[in-house]
Amino acid sequence: MKIVIADKISSSAAAIFGEHGDWKVVTTDKETLPGELATADAILVRSATFVDAAMMDKAPKLRVIGRAGVGVDNVDLDAATKRGIVVMNTPGGNAVAVAEHTLALMLALARHLVRADSTMHAGKWEKKTLQGTELRGKTLGIVGLGRVGVEVSRRALAFGMKVVAHDPYVAPSLAQQLNITLGSLDEVFAQSDYITLHVGLTPQTQGMINAESIRKMKKGVRLINCARGELLNEPAVIEALQSGQLGGAALDVYSHEPLKDSPLATLPNVILTPHIAGSTHEASEAVGVQIALQVREYLLKGVIQNAVNVPSISEEEYQQMLPYILLGERLGAFLAQSGEGGVEEMGLSYSGEIAEWKTALIRNAAVAGALNQIAHAHERANLVNAASIAEERGIRLTERKKTRDAGGAANVLRMTFKTGQRENTVAGCVQAGGLPRLLEIDGIDVEAPLEGTFIYLRNLDVPGVVGRVGTVLGQHNVNIANFSLGRGRHGQETSAVAVVQVDGEISDKVLEALRCIETILLAKAIRFVAPQAKAVSA
Repeated sequence: MKIVIADKISSSAAAIFGEHGDWKVVTTDKETLPGELATADAILVRSATFVDAAMMDKAPKLRVIGRAGVGVDNVDLDAATKRGIVVMNTPGGNAVAVAEHTLALMLALARHLVRADSTMHAGKWEKKTLQGTELRGKTLGIVGLGRVGVEVSRRALAFGMKVVAHDPYVAPSLAQQLNITLGSLDEVFAQSDYITLHVGLTPQTQGMINAESIRKMKKGVRLINCARGELLNEPAVIEALQSGQLGGAALDVYSHEPLKDSPLATLPNVILTPHIAGSTHEASEAVGVQIALQVREYLLKGVIQNAVNVPSISEEEYQQMLPYILLGERLGAFLAQSGEGGVEEMGLSYSGEIAEWKTALIRNAAVAGALNQIAHAHERANLVNAASIAEERGIRLTERKKTRDAGGAANVLRMTFKTGQRENTVAGCVQAGGLPRLLEIDGIDVEAPLEGTFIYLRNLDVPGVVGRVGTVLGQHNVNIANFSLGRGRHGQETSAVAVVQVDGEISDKVLEALRCIETILLAKAIRFVAPQAKAVSA
């Protein structure tokens, strides 16, 4: 494995990779980075390096991008997903650092600390003009109650503040446990003496602090932003600071960094820091070690933690899910090799305990198993990019879940291909030992191991078919390892299917000979190669 460290990260992070003697760790700068990417399996960055599509094109082996920090604005997520590259960050690694900086800025605003320091250094003693206010008894409004927001609330409560918060994805029970009052955004704006922002940048949050929202706030409210500069409509904030509607602002992040020639720097009621809220020795150490551990676990075991472009799972969840990831891949490969014509929709149905799991990886494995039968070598689908490739090809993906399968098996996975007016479905389960097993084809019960090489047959349900198939295979020196039969009635017709597992390869001559049997309607070779799910995720 080769790990490229593009930005300054804790030396402890490199030491974690160094525990593996055959792993190569390279620390680069802007000049040497392009040359090192050609053979890189992973790249670790902070905020200085922008990992865009052009950079990824120079790294054909790249499997994971590790961002030591929370924001991933410097990583092209769409480009990474399309290339099957996992992008991880470290949420919470610097939560305490950001929370402490937030409280420091609040105290600095309340007690005029910046002006007090500057006047003292200028030899002045302006005690009378520096009378401040206490945080005790004031209301703090927190927008975004994630890891940082929670840490801020704990510290604010210790100062005797009342905390109100807005976060539509936080359960009332958690807020009650934290002694926080949840409210709408307008309620938080109206009640707060201080407002602090701790949300990510989305189309919904961009410019959320604007002229309209500021009018809903108390006159003289103080604003703190250690999240994203783009959350503020800067001209509206400046106007409110000048008019006194905003009593002060303390900002650590900006729409354009580094901040240059901004009117904010000329306002006396504004405190500015250069994006350092998360920059403490402890936080740098924590996020560096955390991202190194996450990347190592992914490269070694396929465990996906804190990913932003694919669902995260623990090692325990991954090990439990791995046989079903393989099952999904095999079902997808079976349908792709047994069918004909373009696929318009792929549907997954989960029955039993697996219906309660995070099924995105199983779905992606099934889709990848299908797509890789027809995909070009340079765009192989994997657990990360399968859904994205399917979308690009105009293939709809659907999922259904139910807690128990009617057939009686505890956990059953079904996959359906819809092509025009035609629909084909296969179902499977995981048998003892973690091996994938076929259960049915288009509603017909037929059990067979999903491994090796076999011939899939559809035939008229008449006597003599099995004998004639055996004769043809014998004539071509094909040894039968397992022969599974099934039949079912569809309307007035009775159809039959057979899955014939064989030793060795199946030639086109064998298939042509089988198709010459007048009772054979379809004969296809199904081949399963080494598990792709494991290959792309471990």
